[in-house]
Amino acid sequence: MSEETKLPDQEPQEAPQEEQKDAEQAAEAAAAQEPEKAPKAKKKKEKGYTFTREQVEQMELAVKQLDSVKDQFVRLTAEYDNYRKRTAKEKETIYQDAQLDTIKAFLPVYDNLERAAAAEGGEDDPHKKGLEMIFHQYQEILSKLGVTEIPALGETFDPEKHNAVMHIDDEAYGESVVAQVFQAGFEMNGKVIRHAIVQVAN
Repeated sequence: MSEETKLPDQEPQEAPQEEQKDAEQAAEAAAAQEPEKAPKAKKKKEKGYTFTREQVEQMELAVKQLDSVKDQFVRLTAEYDNYRKRTAKEKETIYQDAQLDTIKAFLPVYDNLERAAAAEGGEDDPHKKGLEMIFHQYQEILSKLGVTEIPALGETFDPEKHNAVMHIDDEAYGESVVAQVFQAGFEMNGKVIRHAIVQVAN
Protein backbone atom coordinates (compact mmCIF):
# COMPACT_ATOMS: atom_id res chain seq x y z
CA MET A 1 0.00 0.00 0.00
CA SER A 2 1.08 3.47 -0.80
CA GLU A 3 1.05 6.42 1.67
CA GLU A 4 -1.78 8.09 -0.20
CA THR A 5 -4.07 5.22 0.47
CA LYS A 6 -3.17 5.06 4.21
CA LEU A 7 -3.89 8.73 5.02
CA PRO A 8 -7.60 8.72 4.25
CA ASP A 9 -8.02 5.72 6.56
CA GLN A 10 -6.44 7.56 9.56
CA GLU A 11 -8.21 10.94 9.19
CA PRO A 12 -11.75 9.66 9.77
CA GLN A 13 -10.61 8.27 13.18
CA GLU A 14 -9.26 11.64 14.42
CA ALA A 15 -12.21 13.73 13.19
CA PRO A 16 -14.85 12.26 15.55
CA GLN A 17 -12.58 12.91 18.56
CA GLU A 18 -12.26 16.61 17.70
CA GLU A 19 -15.99 16.93 17.13
CA GLN A 20 -16.61 15.29 20.47
CA LYS A 21 -14.30 17.78 22.19
CA ASP A 22 -16.01 20.70 20.44
CA ALA A 23 -19.39 19.39 21.56
CA GLU A 24 -18.21 19.04 25.18
CA GLN A 25 -16.82 22.58 25.19
CA ALA A 26 -20.07 23.94 23.74
CA ALA A 27 -22.03 22.07 26.44
CA GLU A 28 -19.77 23.46 29.20
CA ALA A 29 -20.18 27.00 27.81
CA ALA A 30 -23.95 26.57 27.71
CA ALA A 31 -23.96 25.20 31.27
CA ALA A 32 -21.88 28.17 32.44
CA GLN A 33 -24.34 30.62 30.90
CA GLU A 34 -27.47 28.94 32.28
CA PRO A 35 -27.02 30.04 35.98
CA GLU A 36 -26.70 33.65 34.90
CA LYS A 37 -30.21 33.56 33.54
CA ALA A 38 -32.73 34.20 36.30
CA PRO A 39 -35.19 31.39 36.61
CA LYS A 40 -38.73 32.39 36.01
CA ALA A 41 -40.86 32.27 39.16
CA LYS A 42 -43.59 29.78 38.90
CA LYS A 43 -46.92 30.82 40.28
CA LYS A 44 -48.06 28.59 43.05
CA LYS A 45 -51.56 27.44 42.77
CA GLU A 46 -53.62 28.31 45.84
CA LYS A 47 -54.92 25.27 47.56
CA GLY A 48 -58.63 25.31 48.30
CA TYR A 49 -60.04 23.76 51.46
CA THR A 50 -63.35 22.08 51.70
CA PHE A 51 -65.17 21.46 54.96
CA THR A 52 -67.92 19.09 55.87
CA ARG A 53 -71.15 20.31 57.38
CA GLU A 54 -70.12 18.99 60.80
CA GLN A 55 -66.83 20.90 60.65
CA VAL A 56 -68.63 24.14 59.72
CA GLU A 57 -71.05 23.66 62.62
CA GLN A 58 -68.14 23.01 65.00
CA MET A 59 -66.37 26.19 63.82
CA GLU A 60 -69.55 28.25 64.30
CA LEU A 61 -69.94 26.79 67.78
CA ALA A 62 -66.30 27.64 68.60
CA VAL A 63 -66.87 31.26 67.44
CA LYS A 64 -69.96 31.53 69.67
CA GLN A 65 -68.05 30.13 72.64
CA LEU A 66 -65.20 32.59 72.04
CA ASP A 67 -67.66 35.50 71.94
CA SER A 68 -69.22 34.26 75.17
CA VAL A 69 -65.82 34.04 76.88
CA LYS A 70 -64.91 37.54 75.65
CA ASP A 71 -68.19 38.90 77.05
CA GLN A 72 -67.55 37.21 80.41
CA PHE A 73 -64.02 38.64 80.48
CA VAL A 74 -65.26 42.19 79.78
CA ARG A 75 -67.93 41.88 82.49
CA LEU A 76 -65.45 40.47 85.00
CA THR A 77 -62.98 43.27 84.25
CA ALA A 78 -65.69 45.91 84.76
CA GLU A 79 -66.81 44.27 88.02
CA TYR A 80 -63.25 44.17 89.32
CA ASP A 81 -62.69 47.82 88.41
CA ASN A 82 -65.90 48.81 90.24
CA TYR A 83 -64.88 46.69 93.24
CA ARG A 84 -61.42 48.32 93.34
CA LYS A 85 -62.91 51.84 93.22
CA ARG A 86 -65.55 51.00 95.83
CA THR A 87 -62.94 49.48 98.17
CA ALA A 88 -60.63 52.49 97.80
CA LYS A 89 -63.55 54.83 98.57
CA GLU A 90 -64.58 52.76 101.59
CA LYS A 91 -61.02 52.81 102.93
CA GLU A 92 -60.86 56.58 102.51
CA THR A 93 -64.24 57.01 104.22
CA ILE A 94 -63.22 54.76 107.12
CA TYR A 95 -60.02 56.77 107.60
CA GLN A 96 -61.86 60.10 107.50
CA ASP A 97 -64.52 58.88 109.92
CA ALA A 98 -61.85 57.64 112.34
CA GLN A 99 -60.04 60.97 112.06
CA LEU A 100 -63.25 62.94 112.69
CA ASP A 101 -64.11 60.79 115.73
CA THR A 102 -60.62 61.31 117.18
CA ILE A 103 -60.75 65.09 116.70
CA LYS A 104 -64.27 65.21 118.16
CA ALA A 105 -63.01 63.49 121.33
CA PHE A 106 -60.42 66.27 121.82
CA LEU A 107 -62.82 69.21 121.32
CA PRO A 108 -63.86 69.41 125.01
CA VAL A 109 -60.19 70.12 125.77
CA TYR A 110 -60.38 72.98 123.24
CA ASP A 111 -63.45 74.36 125.06
CA ASN A 112 -61.70 74.26 128.46
CA LEU A 113 -58.56 75.92 127.12
CA GLU A 114 -60.69 78.64 125.47
CA ARG A 115 -62.51 79.34 128.77
CA ALA A 116 -59.25 79.35 130.74
CA ALA A 117 -57.57 81.72 128.25
CA ALA A 118 -60.60 84.05 128.41
CA ALA A 119 -60.70 84.06 132.22
CA GLU A 120 -59.84 87.24 134.06
CA GLY A 121 -56.25 87.74 135.04
CA GLY A 122 -53.37 90.13 134.72
CA GLU A 123 -51.45 90.33 131.45
CA ASP A 124 -48.28 89.61 133.39
CA ASP A 125 -49.74 86.47 134.98
CA PRO A 126 -47.47 83.59 133.82
CA HIS A 127 -50.25 81.01 134.21
CA LYS A 128 -52.62 82.96 131.94
CA LYS A 129 -49.84 83.47 129.35
CA GLY A 130 -49.02 79.78 129.43
CA LEU A 131 -52.66 78.82 128.91
CA GLU A 132 -52.98 81.26 126.00
CA MET A 133 -49.86 79.80 124.39
CA ILE A 134 -51.20 76.24 124.77
CA PHE A 135 -54.60 77.32 123.38
CA HIS A 136 -53.01 78.96 120.32
CA GLN A 137 -50.85 75.87 119.76
CA TYR A 138 -53.98 73.72 119.90
CA GLN A 139 -55.67 75.97 117.31
CA GLU A 140 -52.64 75.65 114.99
CA ILE A 141 -52.70 71.84 115.25
CA LEU A 142 -56.38 71.74 114.35
CA SER A 143 -55.77 74.11 111.45
CA LYS A 144 -52.97 71.89 110.08
CA LEU A 145 -55.33 68.93 110.22
CA GLY A 146 -57.84 70.88 108.11
CA VAL A 147 -60.24 71.56 110.98
CA THR A 148 -61.94 74.97 110.81
CA GLU A 149 -64.35 76.69 113.17
CA ILE A 150 -67.86 77.10 111.79
CA PRO A 151 -68.75 80.80 111.41
CA ALA A 152 -71.73 81.50 113.68
CA LEU A 153 -71.94 84.89 115.41
CA GLY A 154 -73.83 87.35 113.20
CA GLU A 155 -74.47 84.67 110.54
CA THR A 156 -77.86 83.53 109.33
CA PHE A 157 -79.00 80.43 111.21
CA ASP A 158 -78.17 77.22 109.30
CA PRO A 159 -79.65 74.03 110.79
CA GLU A 160 -76.98 72.00 108.96
CA LYS A 161 -74.22 73.72 110.98
CA HIS A 162 -75.90 75.38 113.97
CA ASN A 163 -77.83 73.96 116.90
CA ALA A 164 -80.21 76.58 118.34
CA VAL A 165 -80.91 76.18 122.07
CA MET A 166 -82.30 79.65 122.76
CA HIS A 167 -84.41 82.24 120.95
CA ILE A 168 -84.66 85.98 121.62
CA ASP A 169 -86.46 88.94 120.09
CA ASP A 170 -84.05 91.77 119.44
CA GLU A 171 -84.49 94.54 116.90
CA ALA A 172 -80.72 94.95 116.72
CA TYR A 173 -80.52 91.68 114.78
CA GLY A 174 -82.17 90.59 111.58
CA GLU A 175 -84.44 87.60 111.21
CA SER A 176 -82.92 84.19 112.10
CA VAL A 177 -79.54 85.65 112.92
CA VAL A 178 -77.19 84.05 115.45
CA ALA A 179 -76.99 86.46 118.40
CA GLN A 180 -74.73 84.45 120.70
CA VAL A 181 -72.48 81.39 120.52
CA PHE A 182 -72.38 79.11 123.55
CA GLN A 183 -70.08 76.49 122.06
CA ALA A 184 -68.00 76.69 118.90
CA GLY A 185 -68.73 74.29 116.07
CA PHE A 186 -66.13 72.69 113.81
CA GLU A 187 -65.99 71.14 110.34
CA MET A 188 -63.39 69.30 108.32
CA ASN A 189 -63.34 69.00 104.52
CA GLY A 190 -66.92 70.27 104.40
CA LYS A 191 -68.13 67.68 106.92
CA VAL A 192 -69.47 68.88 110.28
CA ILE A 193 -67.60 67.45 113.27
CA ARG A 194 -69.66 69.29 115.88
CA HIS A 195 -72.57 71.73 115.45
CA ALA A 196 -72.22 75.18 116.95
CA ILE A 197 -74.56 75.70 119.92
CA VAL A 198 -76.15 79.12 119.45
CA GLN A 199 -78.83 81.61 120.39
CA VAL A 200 -81.00 82.80 117.50
CA ALA A 201 -82.63 86.23 117.32
CA ASN A 202 -86.12 86.92 115.92
